[in-house]
Amino acid sequence: MDTINWADFEKIEIRVGTIIEVADFPRAKHPAYQLTIDFGPGLGIKRSSAQITTLYQQEELIGKQIVAVVNFPVKQIANFFSECLVLGVYGNDKEVILLQPDKTVANGLKIG
Repeated sequence: MDTINWADFEKIEIRVGTIIEVADFPRAKHPAYQLTIDFGPGLGIKRSSAQITTLYQQEELIGKQIVAVVNFPVKQIANFFSECLVLGVYGNDKEVILLQPDKTVANGLKIG
């Protein structure tokens, strides 16, 4: 495993947001949803593609707070532009378990 220094870590903007819309993403190479996430007044609304279809149904994701990296460059995935990276833990069968705060917090707060 490569190590990074503190200055490298400080460059990563990891923030809390709330999922406000979920749509199927049929053109994705692997099963995924298109998420619209509210990161609050400072960062606004961002979109992301997330391969979380194994453990999560669309309706249960609405209103769920998640943790995401918000300062990666935009990445095109098929016909969709992903603006942030939603973070999760890979389970034993490679399914993604979302990272989320255990209490509701304001959208946009920084993880550190």
